[in-house]
Amino acid sequence: MPTPKQLAAKVVKQLAHDFPLAECALVHDTPEQLLVATILSAQCTDERVNIVTKELFKRYPTPFELAKLPLAKLETLIQSTGFFRNKAKNIQACCQALVEQYGGLVPQDLDALVKLAGVGRKTANVVLGVSFGLPTGVVVDTHVARLSQRMGLTTESDAVKIERDLMAILPQKEWIDFSHRMIHHGRKVCAARKPKCETCSLRKICLKIGV
Repeated sequence: MPTPKQLAAKVVKQLAHDFPLAECALVHDTPEQLLVATILSAQCTDERVNIVTKELFKRYPTPFELAKLPLAKLETLIQSTGFFRNKAKNIQACCQALVEQYGGLVPQDLDALVKLAGVGRKTANVVLGVSFGLPTGVVVDTHVARLSQRMGLTTESDAVKIERDLMAILPQKEWIDFSHRMIHHGRKVCAARKPKCETCSLRKICLKIGV
């Protein structure tokens, strides 16, 4: 039985082979747009977020415009992403803080980011990793959490504890790409209910926990 670190090394190598160009699925032009899109992605598909942000960013491309946008108007524009009232309030407050404290730009600092409205570790890690190449942590979304448990990389169910486990067994230089590749693998191969284990490239090393 391999150790979690040995297993992680094999998973990293295979996923890099399978998805060498894995990227963030949220469409954006700037770090600020990615921050807003990631806030919108909570309990919503990336596909739906991309549909919404295409129009949103076309009309209001920067935090300066979004900060001044009437809350009711913002709610209407993002309604289809779910939990739109809370998201609108957070986006407006977040953009106002960016304008007032950082000149309308995303701070390249984890501690500063998580103090913004609607921003937790996951969102901060996404923005810092994708926009600035800073491996501040491992993004643990539903795919990463589910696959990490299934493969045997963690026994935890809490996202923060899963991230801690993954950070301990993955080389820091792999933290950013690992999450993107796990998400692609979860969507294309390792579905929650019907994983394609028979054709999966990881079938010989995955522990298949719960399958």
